[in-house]
Amino acid sequence: MSEDAPPFQTQDHDSLTIPLLSHQQRSINSTSQVAIVGANVCPIESLDYEIAENDFFKQDWRARGKVQIFQYIFMKWLLCFLIGGFVSLVGFFNNLAVENIAGVKFVITSNMMLAQSYWMAFLVFSLSNLALTLFAAIITAFISPAAAGSGIPEVKAYLNGVDAPGILSIRTLIVKIVGSIAAVSSSLLVGKAGPMVHTGSCIAALFGQGGSRRYGLTWKWLRFFKNDRDRRDLVTCGSAAGIAAAFRAPVGGVLFALEEMASWWRSALLWRAFFTTAVVAIILRALIDVCLSGKCGLFGKGGLIMFDVYSANVSYHLADVPPVLALGVIGGILGSFYNFLLVKVLKVYNLVNEKGTFYKIFIACTISIFTSCLLFGLPWLVSCQSCPSDASEDCPTIGRSGNYKKFQCPPGHYNDLASLIFNTNDDAIRNLFSKNTDSEFQLSTMLIFFVTCFTLSIFSYGIVAPAGLFVPVIVTGASYGRFIGMLIGSSGNLSHGLYAVLGAASFLGGSMRMTVSLCVIILELTNNLLLLPLIMVVLLVSKTVADAFNGNVYDLIMKGKGFPYLETHAEPYMRQLTVADVVSGPLQLCHGIEKVGNIVHILKTTMHHGFPVIDESPDSESPVLYGLILRAHLIALLKKKAFLCTPVLLGADAFRHFSSDDFAKKGLGNVDKIEDIELTDEEMEMFLDLHPFTNASPYTVVETMSLAKALILFREVGLRHLLVIPKISSRAPVVGILTRHDFMPEHILGLHPSLVRSRWKRLRFQFPRLLKIF
Repeated sequence: MSEDAPPFQTQDHDSLTIPLLSHQQRSINSTSQVAIVGANVCPIESLDYEIAENDFFKQDWRARGKVQIFQYIFMKWLLCFLIGGFVSLVGFFNNLAVENIAGVKFVITSNMMLAQSYWMAFLVFSLSNLALTLFAAIITAFISPAAAGSGIPEVKAYLNGVDAPGILSIRTLIVKIVGSIAAVSSSLLVGKAGPMVHTGSCIAALFGQGGSRRYGLTWKWLRFFKNDRDRRDLVTCGSAAGIAAAFRAPVGGVLFALEEMASWWRSALLWRAFFTTAVVAIILRALIDVCLSGKCGLFGKGGLIMFDVYSANVSYHLADVPPVLALGVIGGILGSFYNFLLVKVLKVYNLVNEKGTFYKIFIACTISIFTSCLLFGLPWLVSCQSCPSDASEDCPTIGRSGNYKKFQCPPGHYNDLASLIFNTNDDAIRNLFSKNTDSEFQLSTMLIFFVTCFTLSIFSYGIVAPAGLFVPVIVTGASYGRFIGMLIGSSGNLSHGLYAVLGAASFLGGSMRMTVSLCVIILELTNNLLLLPLIMVVLLVSKTVADAFNGNVYDLIMKGKGFPYLETHAEPYMRQLTVADVVSGPLQLCHGIEKVGNIVHILKTTMHHGFPVIDESPDSESPVLYGLILRAHLIALLKKKAFLCTPVLLGADAFRHFSSDDFAKKGLGNVDKIEDIELTDEEMEMFLDLHPFTNASPYTVVETMSLAKALILFREVGLRHLLVIPKISSRAPVVGILTRHDFMPEHILGLHPSLVRSRWKRLRFQFPRLLKIF
C-alpha cells in the first residue's frame, strides 16, 4: 500500500542535495490499490516479509534454546511432507473424478451415435456440458470468486509480496478443487495444471497459519510459522507440488516455482521444494499402480497426462534443424498473438463482470453452449477414414477413449476429428503425441482442430470458473506442430508425433516464456531424454521471438488485474529520478511515548500500515528517528490496554504484559481492526511506550539515492516499507516512506509526464522496425 509519504519539499538548501525533479509539491499517491482477484475487485495490501527486529522480538529469540531450534527445523520439513502428501491426493482425486465424469458423458454420447440417435446425442452432450459449467460458475461466483481463473497470477503476486483477500482461504481451496473438476469435465478447453498450482498453494498456506484457536490447534510447535516469511516459503513449495501433481513432473515442478513463481529463492528453499515434489511423485506412482489394476472405474489409461507416449528412439540429422527453427519462430509469433488476444478478451469480460453476478454466469453458460455446438458440429465437416489394417487398438473405438472414434462413419471407418474432440484433453494430447500414427489424421483435420483450440482456449479462460492455460496451450501447440509435420511430409526424418511434441514446446515458450522448467516438464511428460536438444532449440527460439512483441501471459494477466508486481529490473527512466521525487504526502509520525488518543486518531484517519517513531534528542534541536512500528502492532497494543498513566518508559514490564503470540501474524482472513477496540475517555488520555515494539533497525535510504537502486533493494530484500531520510541532518528525521505502489510506472509517470515522452522517443529509436509492423 502507499501508506506514507514525505512533506512538501523546500528549496533553501544546497543544490547538491536537491533531487533532480524535486522542485514541486508532493501529491498523494493516486495509483489503484485494488485489483481483480479471481472474478471480483478487491482491496489489496502488502506482506511483511521483513522481520521487525524490536526489543520484544530479540528477547523472544534469545529465550529459545536448542530444543526450540530443532522444533522449528523439524516442523518445516514435516509441513513440506504434509503438503506433498495432500497435494498428491488432491491431484489424483481430480484426475480420477474428471476421467470418470467426462468418461460417462462420452460413453453415453458415443452409444447414442452408434444407435444413430444424433439429435439425442447432441442434447445429452450439450446439456451435460452446460450443467457442469453452470455448477462450476455458480459455486465460484457465490462462494469464492477468488477461485476463478488459473490462480497462477494471484499466487505469483502473493510470492512477490501482494496480499489479496481470499486467494488462499479454505473456501477458495474447496471451490478450486470442485470447480476445476466440473469445468474440465464440461468439455471447455481449460486445463487443470493452473488450478493445481493454486490448490497446492492454498494447502500450503493453510498448513502455514501457525495453528487455529477456533479448532483447538494451538500446539506450541506451530507458533513458529505465524509470519509472512515462513508462509511464503511454504506457498512456494505448494506451487511446485501443484505442477508435480498435475504432470507428475517433480523436477519440473521445482524449476517452475524457481523460474516463474518465486521472487526470492535460496538453497534451503530449493531442498524443501524438491523434497515436497518427491513426496508427490512417490505417492502418485503408488496410486497409479492401483488404478492400472482396474480399480478406478473409467480411470486407468487416461489421466495424469501423457506418460511414455513418445518413448520411441529418436534419430534426426542436420537437415531437420531448419524445420525445427521454423517451428520455434512460428510458435513465438503465435504465442505472442495468443497473449495479445487473451488480454483483449479478458478486458471485455471484466467490463461485463462489473454488471453483476448474473452476467458472469451468463457468459459462462454462453461459452459452454457455443463450445458444445462447435465440438459436436465440426466432426461432420471432415470425411471418414478407413480403419488401418495394422491398428494397435480396435477400430473403430468403442468406449471412453481411443484413437479411432466412429462418430457418424459407416462400419470399418473412423472420424479422425471426433477422435480428438470426443476425448478429454489428456487423451487428445496422447493421440497427437503418439508414435506410428503418421497416416491417422488428415491435414484439414489438424487445421480445423488448431483453429478451434486456439479460439476456444482464449474465450474459455476468462469465465467465472477455475480454468488453467497449460493444457489448452499444449493441445493447441501439438495440433499446429503436427500440421507442420504433415506439410513437411517424408522429406524430413521426424515423425508427426515428434513434430506435435515440438509444436507444444514452441507454443508454450511463445506464450509462457519459460525455458528451463518447460524443457524439463516436457521431458518428464514424454519420458525421452533424446528430445532434449530439439526442445531446447525450440524453446529458446520461440521465447526470443515472442519477447519482441509482449510479455509472458501470466505477467500480462497480472498487469490487467491490477496487481502491483515488482519486476526484477528497473526501467531506464528510474535512473533519472531519486527516491525523493516519488514519495508522496502527507507523512504520519508517532513519538516514542505517545498518547493513546493520538494513536487512535492516526489509525482511524489513515489507512497507513507503517509509522515512523521519533524521539526528542537533548543533543539535537530536531527530533531523531528511532524506528518504524506497524499498524498491526499498534492495534495489538491498544487491544491489550497496557497503558501508562504518565509518559515514562515501560522497560522490562513489557515482557510481563505481552507474549510473542500477541504480535504474531493472524490467520487467513483474521485481521484486528481499530473500530473493534472500545476505549474510555480516561484511557484515551493515557500513554503507550512504543520503544520495545518498534523496529529500531528498519531499512533506510538517503533521499538522493536513485529510484532504480531503491527498487532493487526493495524487491531483493522483500520490503513493505523503505524509509527515506534527509541528506542534511538538521532537517526533519524522515522525508517519507516508500512502498511498492511508489515504484509503479503509473505513479512515477503520473508525477513526471515528461518521462512519458522521452520513454516513447527511446522506444521509437530502439525498435523502429517493430513499430512499423504495428
